[in-house]
Amino acid sequence: MPPANLRRRRALADAAIALLAEKGAHGLTHRAVEARAGVPAGTATNYFRNREALLVAAAERVLELHFADMAAATEGMAGPTGADELIDMIAASLWGAATVLRDRYLAIFELRMEARRRPALEAVLGRLERTAVADTVGLHAALGTSVSEGAVANLATLYGGALFTLVTGPVGAFDEAGVRGLVAAMVHGALGADRDRTADPA
Repeated sequence: MPPANLRRRRALADAAIALLAEKGAHGLTHRAVEARAGVPAGTATNYFRNREALLVAAAERVLELHFADMAAATEGMAGPTGADELIDMIAASLWGAATVLRDRYLAIFELRMEARRRPALEAVLGRLERTAVADTVGLHAALGTSVSEGAVANLATLYGGALFTLVTGPVGAFDEAGVRGLVAAMVHGALGADRDRTADPA
């Protein structure tokens, strides 16, 4: 079990994520986070000295949860993993992110918009996203998928765009089969572009 201060920090960050999804970035204040987390006034300020630090903490927590979910989803998997297995894995991730975890990713999109006006937050989000791509490259290497770093980066961009459409669009506009079809197009497109680049390096 993590130490008490880490548990409290995570609880505050989770409250911030919930508020971002529910009220948007304008509704995120230290007082609102404290009320949502059920902690005494001043607690959030003790952990996050200003609003930007609170925004950064929410972004870091989203990435922490995302990596934990990825690790759980791929635990026990063994490679090499073919295109169909890769499609199944990504489709399951995308469907879960757009449904069960919808609030989490609504929050990250709120943070992305807020980062346009906050260079420090933009820098943190950029670093976190580069780390996410690097970790995903490592995961593919461990699974033996033979997906290149360039293809992983392309898939990450396509995944992000698809997730934005699913999370911000009307609920129920897609079903699982539709999401899998979308992911199949993403995977085959990314892998096809990767093969073309390899075959014609010029």
